[in-house]
Amino acid sequence: MELRRQKLTRYIVPLREGGSLPALGEADDGFRYAVKMLGAGHGSKSLISELVGGLVAKAFKFRTPELVLLDLDHLFGITEPDQEIQELLRKSEGLNLGLHFLDRAVTFDPAVNAEAIDPLTASKIVWMDAFLTNVDRTRLNPNMMMWNNELWLIDHGASLYFHHSWRPVEEAAADPFPFIRTHALLPYASRLEEADKLMRQAITPRTLSKIVEMIPEEWLTEPDSEISASERRETYRRFLTERLAKSEIFTRRAIEERAKLTKA
Repeated sequence: MELRRQKLTRYIVPLREGGSLPALGEADDGFRYAVKMLGAGHGSKSLISELVGGLVAKAFKFRTPELVLLDLDHLFGITEPDQEIQELLRKSEGLNLGLHFLDRAVTFDPAVNAEAIDPLTASKIVWMDAFLTNVDRTRLNPNMMMWNNELWLIDHGASLYFHHSWRPVEEAAADPFPFIRTHALLPYASRLEEADKLMRQAITPRTLSKIVEMIPEEWLTEPDSEISASERRETYRRFLTERLAKSEIFTRRAIEERAKLTKA
């Protein structure tokens, strides 16, 4: 896995449908990106979630937009008239994260795009989101797109929610993740036990460690914090590897929550 690093050169428009107010921008490679801002919401933690979640999804062979590190300087978006957006851009000067923009993609709807999803694929996506503790792939906001008649997964910025309070790793890794009950694909995920076996075979602690090593050092540094960047990196590594080893816990909970849906 490799990450390219480019410089943002042109601000196009804000993507107001995103809760963190990302922007559509163009970089010096000529491509357009949905830019996730350092100065928005939970700051670098959201960028870390987006990066780790996207790379994990790619390791599982799901279609996801290319992730690119993007440098934003003081001139980017300087003509934007909206004062709120200007403040966000100025807070975001430095290293941000971009997702290759899927032009003309449409939101995935299981009722409309049933042919694009089968029970095993649905089960694998549910499993992955439970593994990442991704709370934001709901029926109201599926964060899945149809692009060129293929299913693409986007927006993993709400993953790894343990890092907002820095719960003890052992406790966080064993979280059964009850929020899986809101997952958009849970009703279709009838092969979760099989998915658990396949997904545990598809990724290794070594791959997870490599993904964690790709987190930029500056995103791991927080002012006035006694926790060093290396300690934070090791915490992410431990969380992911221990959670993989304990996958039976969140798989069982997903099966239980799905059973409740089918009985209703």
